[in-house]
Amino acid sequence: MFLRSIKALGLSALLAGGLAATSAHALTLPAGIAQGPAVEGVSEYTLQNGLRVLLAPDDSKPSTTVNMTYLVGSRNENYGQTGMAHLLEHMLFRGTPTLHNAMAEFSRRGLRANGSTSSDRTNFFASFAANPATLSWFLGWQADAMVNSLIAKSDLDSEMTVVRNEMESGENNPFQILMQKMQATAYQWHNYGHSTIGARSDVENVDVGQLKAFYKEYYQPDNAVLIVSGKFDPATTLQTIAQAFDKIPKPARSLPAEYTVEPVQDGEREVTLRRPGGSPLIAALYHIPAAASVDYTPINLGVAILGDTPSGRLYHALVDSKLSTGVFAFAASMKQPGYALFGAELEPGMDQPKALQVLNDTLESLSKKPFTQAELDRIRSKWLTDWQQTYADPQSMAGALSEAAADGDWRLFFLQRDQVEKTTLAQVQQETQAYLVRSNRTNGVYIPTDKPVRAPTPGKIDLSALFQDYKGGEAPKATAAFDPSPAHINDSTQRTPLVLPNGTIKLALLPKPTRGDRVQAKLMIHFGNVDELKGRRTAANGVAALLDRGTDKLSRQEIQDKLDALQASVNFDGAGGAVAVGMSTTRDHLPALIELVLDIVRNADFPAKEVADYQLEMATSIKNAMSEPSALASRTLTRHTDPWPGDDIRYTPTFAESLSRIAALKRQDLLDFHQKFYGAGNIEFAAVGAFDADAARAALTKGIEGWKKAPAYTRVPDPYHAVNAKTFNINTPDKANAFFLTTLPINVQDTDPRFPALYLANYLLGGSETSRLWNRVRVKDGLSYDVRSVLDASAYEPSGDWSIYAIQAPQNSQRLQKAVHEELARALKDGFSAKEVQEGIHALLNYRKLARAQDGVLARTWIGYLQQNRTFEWSAQMDKKLAGLTADDVNAALRDVLKPADFSTAVAGDEAKMQ
Repeated sequence: MFLRSIKALGLSALLAGGLAATSAHALTLPAGIAQGPAVEGVSEYTLQNGLRVLLAPDDSKPSTTVNMTYLVGSRNENYGQTGMAHLLEHMLFRGTPTLHNAMAEFSRRGLRANGSTSSDRTNFFASFAANPATLSWFLGWQADAMVNSLIAKSDLDSEMTVVRNEMESGENNPFQILMQKMQATAYQWHNYGHSTIGARSDVENVDVGQLKAFYKEYYQPDNAVLIVSGKFDPATTLQTIAQAFDKIPKPARSLPAEYTVEPVQDGEREVTLRRPGGSPLIAALYHIPAAASVDYTPINLGVAILGDTPSGRLYHALVDSKLSTGVFAFAASMKQPGYALFGAELEPGMDQPKALQVLNDTLESLSKKPFTQAELDRIRSKWLTDWQQTYADPQSMAGALSEAAADGDWRLFFLQRDQVEKTTLAQVQQETQAYLVRSNRTNGVYIPTDKPVRAPTPGKIDLSALFQDYKGGEAPKATAAFDPSPAHINDSTQRTPLVLPNGTIKLALLPKPTRGDRVQAKLMIHFGNVDELKGRRTAANGVAALLDRGTDKLSRQEIQDKLDALQASVNFDGAGGAVAVGMSTTRDHLPALIELVLDIVRNADFPAKEVADYQLEMATSIKNAMSEPSALASRTLTRHTDPWPGDDIRYTPTFAESLSRIAALKRQDLLDFHQKFYGAGNIEFAAVGAFDADAARAALTKGIEGWKKAPAYTRVPDPYHAVNAKTFNINTPDKANAFFLTTLPINVQDTDPRFPALYLANYLLGGSETSRLWNRVRVKDGLSYDVRSVLDASAYEPSGDWSIYAIQAPQNSQRLQKAVHEELARALKDGFSAKEVQEGIHALLNYRKLARAQDGVLARTWIGYLQQNRTFEWSAQMDKKLAGLTADDVNAALRDVLKPADFSTAVAGDEAKMQ
């Protein structure tokens, strides 16, 4: 639901200014709580009212995640009630008699809170820096919201525009709408054919009485699973849960029986969608068994074999033959029989009927071309690596347990891992082949057939029998708690540079225990200067994007296989005079991963086929952006504030120029850029998590040994320059959603004495769910699904910008702009109150503490600090400066810098509707 936005401020930006040893059996249970199964560090308890509680303690990450999962989704909605579960997700945040506007209170307390709805469940979750008082308060709110949510007509009327705005945002996405149409065509009777967001007529005409009745029926303790993960005391938390929820009685009602079974499909079907914008798409949907079925895991692996990039059969059949620019595939994990979806994105002008035929033929030719053991081994390794990464992160694990509970039982999270480890090639072949048949497919027209091949009817699942003797694997070992204070981070980080014959590597190595012995690392390489990089923007971007597509000795697939074997996720990114590599792996594999990454960076070969594929992918992406309101508005304003000539590395090209440049890119351009610029001499490396620091140094030394030095690096400057304010109205015909963006260049560096006050002022203006803009535009006027203010100030020079953006219905564009301008004027005239400032300080300090609890954020932040010659003392000083701010400080800084008349604005939307 909330915050699905293009946030420019993430956890790392907030920084820029072990599993507990207690076992379930060792706990003294509060009266009335029954102990259930425990698997690998996750323990289940049940209250007398039926509420199930899952505790997954992990002291290695000093943050806590709480997830309340209600086992109700769009699957449970009746005729005329579509969208009720999603609407209630919104309404529960609107408040209770004792707490109005829950999202505002979350923001004040520094909680990252959200909610989401699917076909099978609705959940409400929050992550926060570990704190017993915050945990107790949030659990109390969950209990309050479970039975006391107001669901008032006035709140519903105000929220309706926001929900409609969310609908329209989804309607801008051709793939999302195509998928909804395909589901509706594939499911004739079952509610899985209904979109979670609901029919517009049902949502807009919803009866408040029916909505309240739906809430009282399904949002009850016996239909909920409460999950707590991360750092917390299990015994104390159980006591807190008992105190908060025990007073809620178990409902006397019985939930409605579900007896609709979707019949086996008896012939191929097709749906055609025609809308402006976007790229051609082809897709095929097949019915498959439910997630708890023993047949689901083999099918899931088979789907991955077919749809993987670049090893998958669809990729070879469609992308390699230039019939599409990319492919995708997934098996939906659902409580009742779900579906597998396969598809591809095409460049305009590609042969769509031929591509669709090749897609269908590839999927339905398994009897002629069976799967191989090598294909299964590759996908199994990828799947298990993803599982291990989820298990190692408390926040991700809470979400995974929520989804497994919605699928029938939380232990499916572990059982499916066991099944993946044991599934044979014969099982994958048999089950996938059985369901990928023409009569079970949705993408074609109905054609009478004398002897159609039918998919098997999925049988009923006896979950009690499935888990009768299931114990899972061994519980993980306890990991030590980590103190996320700046001082401890500084003291725990080894920062002695690695001096090598061909250059020095700046280091920030922070070894610490983590669940699953995971480690997050970041490598940054710099080279060249603004003059040397002239005319090389496209080549610089292409080199970074194509690094992992092949070396002089390794193909793209061989690189991917090596990464899978190392249980690693790696991301290469770069532009201009820098390339960055993000890495995630396990303790034992980090040295080998470092050596592999450096080998890739040093010996990239840019195979001709991969260059051609990259050009096609980029052209498709650019053409898609040319009709998207947000991309058009952003590009227009960036170009307006861009003073650089066309050959400058800082120049922002038009979409047409981008297409021309990518089309003109040659493999030799990439080889020349790589040969000239890539090398040792200016490198930073940061790692946080479970690893051997000496082994990491040795791997870096080996990987850099003998590498030529890069051209001397001088940072490309980005100085402030004044811009004449201008407004751009951009027409995007037939787009259901519009985008508003306004920006102000500012002559401010983050060392400016006013910066801490501006940092807080931005948060109070539009950086949170308590902000002025949010309360006016989102809550009061209901004009936008999301509205934000973003402040950016350079660490290197007085230069930055202050931006505000929102999505809205085109017809609301003028009202939205008026509301934004009024709130800016009010903030400047009246200022922020002392109460607002103190609450903002408290929330920001909590968010910053939460950010420092994330290993990936720490690694990224250390990389920045190494470049800026800073340490986490900078973060500590920022905390101290924030804590000392007064309302006068904040209001004075705001009035110094925020000049509404100097903002340039772009509004992209359907011109006819906006008028």
